[in-house]
Amino acid sequence: MSSYLTNLTALACAICFTCIALRPPTPIARFFRAPTVVTATVVYMVFVGLAYNLLLRGMWTPHGYRSLVNESLHSVLPVFCAIYWLMFVPRFHLTLRQCLLWLIYPLAYVAITMVRGALSDFYPYPFIDVLELGYARVLRNEILLVGAFVGLAALFVAINHRRPREPAPKQAPKQTTRQEPQ
Repeated sequence: MSSYLTNLTALACAICFTCIALRPPTPIARFFRAPTVVTATVVYMVFVGLAYNLLLRGMWTPHGYRSLVNESLHSVLPVFCAIYWLMFVPRFHLTLRQCLLWLIYPLAYVAITMVRGALSDFYPYPFIDVLELGYARVLRNEILLVGAFVGLAALFVAINHRRPREPAPKQAPKQTTRQEPQ
């Protein structure tokens, strides 16, 4: 199960949103509650939904409870994550370094999947199956997928940049005391 990007991303999403909901006072929970980390997690989940629905939907037709789980992971969860992000994650300052750090997860997934596949001859997705496609075509597919991820991340960055800033907290008006003439 750990071979599939959907499962790993759903686990990361569960950790992130559990930290948001429970607000434990630990450093790791504070890390997962940071707007940049929440945004990266949402981008990963939306990417999973888009990739499945655009590339993989017709390749497998689950039945029964598997159909429910499949739709939940690939359609419902990405939409709910995006809605949460739009409604509850405030605009934040984003640096290029933070955006580049978002690439660690998809690039690490690709690297680990390629090494695992070379050792086991198992590739979880047909567009990265080296045995069927060869390394050159798989590398091209991986570059296209990472490019699509970068494009999706850029879209979230642009949306974040265009959202209104949080209004500064209003200060209570100064009370002036008028002295009555005596």
